[in-house]
Amino acid sequence: METKKSKTGAMIGTAAAILLCGCPGLCICLFGVMTAFGLSTGNYDIGSITGSGPLPAWYGYVFMCVALFMIAIPVVVGFMTLRDKKSKEAAPKFDEPIPPAS
Repeated sequence: METKKSKTGAMIGTAAAILLCGCPGLCICLFGVMTAFGLSTGNYDIGSITGSGPLPAWYGYVFMCVALFMIAIPVVVGFMTLRDKKSKEAAPKFDEPIPPAS
């Protein structure tokens, strides 16, 4: 009978990935959607000129792409660490000689 391996480390790693990548990824995704629809503004100060205005929409699309990668990291970490690996059984060995072809 095989003993099951402890998955405590895998659960801690998955929880850390969710906290460090998944939650910020969701926030960045929300900010990206708001930026893509023109709902976020940016302030700039170039020399003696200051102003504000909406951020370009392509910023929002970049933020959403980055967010998708950040959200995918905990999914991949959880899948790779928590899955059950199938044990590979050794191929049967045949020590008998091969009979001649007829």
